[in-house]
Amino acid sequence: MSACTACGACCAGFRVDFSVHETQAEGGSVPDGLAVTVTDTISRMRGTDHGQPRCAALSGRIGERATCGIYEWRPNPCREFEEGSDACGQARRRHGLPPLGQSPKH
Repeated sequence: MSACTACGACCAGFRVDFSVHETQAEGGSVPDGLAVTVTDTISRMRGTDHGQPRCAALSGRIGERATCGIYEWRPNPCREFEEGSDACGQARRRHGLPPLGQSPKH
């Protein structure tokens, strides 16, 4: 099990903007009901633009067991987010979680 399936801090730590072409209405896979139109070219994951962001697709408790309800259809910013990155550590700190450990080198 990935550390991400027990975390979810990134899904409740950042605004998630992506191309409108990633929405179902434009031929992509992100469900239209979870996308908010920002401009003619940018959509945002619903819930991530609040003062305390939490993606509407996230379920579970942060730091315990969290899952993405649209994992297979998530937008590119979510696909590109790296477990253990500086941004990951920042999101985890916001939720009082320690940074993920480095992978041992072989």
